[in-house]
Amino acid sequence: MILKGKAHVYGDNIDTDRIIPGKYTKTLDMQQLADHVLEDVDPDFHKIVQPGDMIVAGENFGCGSSREQAPLAIKAAGVSVVIAHSFARIFFRNAINIGLPLIELSSYNIQTGYDLEVDVTNGIVKNLYNNEDYQGAKMPDVMVKILSENGLVEYLKKYKSYS
Repeated sequence: MILKGKAHVYGDNIDTDRIIPGKYTKTLDMQQLADHVLEDVDPDFHKIVQPGDMIVAGENFGCGSSREQAPLAIKAAGVSVVIAHSFARIFFRNAINIGLPLIELSSYNIQTGYDLEVDVTNGIVKNLYNNEDYQGAKMPDVMVKILSENGLVEYLKKYKSYS
């Protein structure tokens, strides 16, 4: 699975309340979630993000609560992948469950606006601005399959039988 997009770079400890403020978590309207994603970190994010763009962050992305609305809001905004030094474990699992790819990358030289190419299957991020490749953590095959089916529900429909 190869993804291409522009980087939007943020720092460490971006918690779920900063990804999507709690006052917006009572809706099932994905557009409303997308319209408010990251507004406390970058008020213009929802205006500038383009389909396929990528979030790049530091340590502990998605910490805080276990709300599934955080990865849903990111995905609804059109973000194709989140790259970070590390993720809160519950955010990581929630993201995979809803079909949002994540790459853990210990170091990188990426700035906002750089074009990136991400090989989700192999955990490789290519910075097209300076032609550098970064090797991230490779995801287990079952997680890649879940992502390729656009989330856990669709994966289970396709691969599991309940007789």
